[in-house]
Parts: sequence; structure tokens; C-alpha cells
Amino acid sequence: MGLDQHVDKENQLHKFLLISGIILIAFNLRPAITSVGPLMSTIRDDIGLSNWSVGLLTSLPLIAFAIMSPIAAKLGNRFTNERVMLWGLFFLLIGISVRSISMMILLFAGTLLVGIGIAICNVLLPGVIKDKFPLKVGLMTSVYSTAMNIFAATASGVSVPLASGLGLGWQLALFVWITPAILGIVVWVLVINKNKSTAKETPFLTNHNTNLWRSALAWQIALYMGLQSFLFYVTVSWLPEILHSTGMSMESAGWMLSFTQFIGLPASFIVPMLAGKFASQRLIVIALGVCSVLGFSGLLLGTSPVMLFISITLIGLALSGTFALALTFLGLRARDAKQAAALSGMAQALGYILAAVGPMFIGFLYDVTHAWTVPLITVIIVAILVVLFGLGAGRNKLVGSVKSSMKSP
Repeated sequence: MGLDQHVDKENQLHKFLLISGIILIAFNLRPAITSVGPLMSTIRDDIGLSNWSVGLLTSLPLIAFAIMSPIAAKLGNRFTNERVMLWGLFFLLIGISVRSISMMILLFAGTLLVGIGIAICNVLLPGVIKDKFPLKVGLMTSVYSTAMNIFAATASGVSVPLASGLGLGWQLALFVWITPAILGIVVWVLVINKNKSTAKETPFLTNHNTNLWRSALAWQIALYMGLQSFLFYVTVSWLPEILHSTGMSMESAGWMLSFTQFIGLPASFIVPMLAGKFASQRLIVIALGVCSVLGFSGLLLGTSPVMLFISITLIGLALSGTFALALTFLGLRARDAKQAAALSGMAQALGYILAAVGPMFIGFLYDVTHAWTVPLITVIIVAILVVLFGLGAGRNKLVGSVKSSMKSP
């Protein structure tokens, strides 16, 4: 009896460490990026950068995401996901530290390391969840996507108060985000050591990971994630300008952008849990797609404050919901942790390429037409494509299987 109780306590401790580690990884996935935007002009003036070069502070992480995503999956398969995620946290820790020094080369080098570290954790976390919580993929995805979004929005909001209000300067305002990285490292070292003691940390031996680039379902999931990333980064980049063109002040437009992130928090928590309860997620795809199309159409057709508020609410719910659902697909449609990590690598590589292209392409359309009509019509078309690919990704099917291996609802 005593031995059983001891084993039970050990298992509970291990589970607690795993859940804590997953949440701490989520805390680290966005603040090092979202904290930069509000301080861009301050950094530019302090170091003497041009506008295009300071723009690299947001582009470099996306480029790192696209390049590192497939590589991270291979590293995770060789050395285990947990160990490689720990490496990612170390990259993030070093990157945040280096870029907080007022030297141009260190600023960009540190930003690149930040992108590499986040990319590694981004890709491998769905695989860890699939491996450790195979029956609770939806719930655990809800937890980490919500935690990620809360910290992303918080980092955007506190950057200027930290830098100016508390007089820390942009360097220390960015450096504070080393804290969740350190906490994450401590917890994941404990998790890995615990895995060693229980002999649970083993390389993946199964080989369900067929060539995902030849799988129609994998492509549908990747394009669903990619196109929703396109919509998200276009919205983050251009929504304030679009609202300003309707007569709204830039300050109010900035607050409305923050509102889109906070209003979406319930969707990022609820959508994965709903998705995990059903074999097919097509109805969820359609519901989120309707919100997205109506929201962006409202920006195109309406200029009244009420219409704009409704549109922005719908956009916020749609963006958070589709992102959370895309993350959930990575676990639900994979057979095992190895395949989940590989699928995550493929989807995020494509996703961040589209994310990097999106704001530039929409900006180009605005430069050519000198109005937001054509750019917004383009965004609406992309929102419709998200639904179409989501209908494929939401099928009751696993990657590499011919027949469904899940029960219908």
C-alpha cells in the first residue's frame, strides 16, 4: 500500500510538472515578439535604424519560423521532443539577452535566435501533447493556446509602460521576458530528469510518418493553418490603418486592435475542447468561417461605429478560433507524437511563409489602388479559402489512412 501511494504521488508530480511545463512553453511563444511592436520607433531612434530595417525585427522571427519548422520536427524525432524544446528555451534565453544590448548587430542576431527558439517550441509542443495526453488533445490545446494569447496581448500592452512609465528603457522592457524562459528551463529540466528516472523518455519507434508532403489531408491542414496565419498577420499589420481610413483616430484604432486579441480569448479556449469532442470538426470550421467573412465584409461595407465594433468582434473570435483549431488539427489528425511533430513542422513552415507574404501583398494592393476595397476583397477571398481547406482538414480521418479510425459523433 505504501509503495502504491508512493508511485501514485510520483505520477501526480510528473503530471503536474508536465502541465506546468506546457503552460510555461505557451507563455514563451509570443511575448518576445509582441513586446517589440510598440517599441519599434523608440528602438529605431535610439540605434539609428531606417524604417525598412527596423521592420526586420518582426520579419526575422517569421523567417526563422518558416526555416526551422521542418528542421525542429526532425531534431525532435532524433533526440526526443522534450529535450529539443529545452534547447529551444535556451536559444530564446540567449536571444532575448543578446538583443537587449544597444548594438545593431546584436539586436538582429538576438532577434534571429529568438525566432529559432520559438520556432522549435512552436513545432514540438503539439507532439508532446499528443504523446503525453493522447485522450485530452483538445483540452490541453485549449490550455496552451489561451495561455499563449493572454501573454501575447499582455506583452503588447505593458511594453511602453515598462519602457517609459517605469523608466526601464526599451532594453530592459524587452529583457524582462527572460523570466518565463528561465522558469520554463527549470521545469523542463525537471521533466526530462523525471522521464529518465521512469524510463519514459525514449525516441519514437513507430513509423506512421509517411511523406506528409504527398498527403492531401496534410496539405489541407497546412493550408488551413497557413491561410489563417495570412489573415492574422494582415489584420495585425493593417487593421489600424483600415479603421483610420473610416475616420477613427489612430489611438482608438490601436485599442481596437488590442480588443481583437482579447475578445478572441474565449474562442481560443472553447474551440479546441469542442473539436476534441467530435470526430468531424466541419461545423466548427463553417461557424468560424462565417464569423471571418462577415467580419471582414463589415470593414468593407460599413463605416458606422456600431458596424465596425461588430465586425472587429467577429474578426477577433474568428482569428483566435481558427488558430486554436489549426493547432488542434495537428494532434487530432496525427497517429502519434512523431507524426504530430512532423505535421506541425510542415504546417508551420508553410504557415509562416504565407504570414510573412500576407502584409506585404495587401500593402502592395493598397499602394496600387490607393483604397482598401481591393485589399479587403482579397482578404475575404482568403477567408473563404480558409473554410474550404478547413472542410478537408476537419474530416473524420487521420493522416496517411484511407478509412477513418475514429467513431462518428
